[in-house]
Amino acid sequence: MVSDKSEAVSDCGCEPGEAVALERGTLSMLLVINGVMFVVEAIAGWWGESTGLLADALDMLADATVYGTALCVVGGSARRQAAAASASGVMQIVLGVGVLLEVARRFVYGSIPASLLMFGVGSMALVANVACLALLAKHRDGGVHMRASWIFSTNDVIANVGLIVSGVMVAVLGHRLPDLVIGALIAGIVVRGGVRILREAREARVSPPL
Repeated sequence: MVSDKSEAVSDCGCEPGEAVALERGTLSMLLVINGVMFVVEAIAGWWGESTGLLADALDMLADATVYGTALCVVGGSARRQAAAASASGVMQIVLGVGVLLEVARRFVYGSIPASLLMFGVGSMALVANVACLALLAKHRDGGVHMRASWIFSTNDVIANVGLIVSGVMVAVLGHRLPDLVIGALIAGIVVRGGVRILREAREARVSPPL
């Protein structure tokens, strides 16, 4: 029978100690990437009046929280990792709902999103998240905390593509509606990802390792 602790590390073909060190290094890099992009997108979104950029910035913040939480439980038991994943899932849902409220506020009071800024910063975010996926590739079948990280980064790539497309549409149509739509869609992706992580964390708690 495999213990909780050995079950929790990534399937990288290396010794448990090496796997733990590899996970810590990966999560540290992911934390830095998402932390920097949160600051960049938050400033750009506020200055450029873009709900899409603000939504993506909060998504980056949620991811940074996920990676920071996961970093604290690397090498721990599957139960502890599931608890960390649950906390991350709740954070995702709360931030997603907050973005939906901001979309509604801007729909009522109006906004003038900067399309060029949306396209440029959205492209930067896409590159950052593709890099995150590359870093996470060998951990995607690891503990629930690492699977959560993979899910979040996959969702981010989809959201970034939508953000870039919406920036182009704002420029072509001369209307803020594409920005509001992508902001709402990204928020929906965030909430959906949070619900999925909560489900996986619950399954990890009730399913003993084999």
